[in-house]
Amino acid sequence: MADYAPPTVRSQTLAQLSANESWRLELPHARPSHLFVYLSKGQGRTIVLGRRRGLTMNTALFVPAGTLMMLDIGKQSYGLAVSVPTEIGLQLPSEPVQLRLRDSLTQAELVAIIEAMQREQATHRPFGAEALQAHAGLLSVWLRRTLAAEPATTGTPRAADRLAAAFSALVERDFRSGQSMAEFALALGVTPTHLTRTLRQTAGLTAADILTGRSLYEARLMLQDGTLPIGLVSEMLGFSSAAYFTRFIQKHTGKTPSGLRRRR
Repeated sequence: MADYAPPTVRSQTLAQLSANESWRLELPHARPSHLFVYLSKGQGRTIVLGRRRGLTMNTALFVPAGTLMMLDIGKQSYGLAVSVPTEIGLQLPSEPVQLRLRDSLTQAELVAIIEAMQREQATHRPFGAEALQAHAGLLSVWLRRTLAAEPATTGTPRAADRLAAAFSALVERDFRSGQSMAEFALALGVTPTHLTRTLRQTAGLTAADILTGRSLYEARLMLQDGTLPIGLVSEMLGFSSAAYFTRFIQKHTGKTPSGLRRRR
């Protein structure tokens, strides 16, 4: 039996994180590891738990594993990302955090930690995974110290933000069920019209857009990165038929499911 290789901490540029395919960041999705992003140049926007916020230079973003998110970074922007597996058990926030780093020392400390991770990855020395975990521990300390000195600009959630977050959590849990947006609204105790209006207000997207995008992300991931039969992918994602699944993929990508798989 092959030895089990536990997930390791990984530092990448945002371009590497997306594998130069924008849909991997821009469509609604949740990541299996905690994600820490530092935007050092340019600007962009993020939608986390149904709340849209702008990203500017020297902004740090932390998104816990399993949190529905979208990340849209400008073409002239540059950022670094650190993925931290949940198995490591570091002390990290349980809620998303966004920080604007105005102090040059705070920025320098963060960059030094991430650059040390990158050097460790590049050199492939013995005990590299252990060293990366140690650097991730320093990143955890940095984040908690920074939060203590400059609390995140989240504020008290409004009713609209709470509904958007609840919808996002429900989508992440049940998007494979084949339920419609109206059924999600019913589960939340609101009308489809109210849910749509709320998400337009908080995220700039409709509730249906988010639900569709989450299904599309998972479909593309399974088709382009996986080897399961297309019919099984359709069934696992709650589509009523393989034909409907094909029309869905063609509508949103311009390609058939098999065309996406060949492209990868």
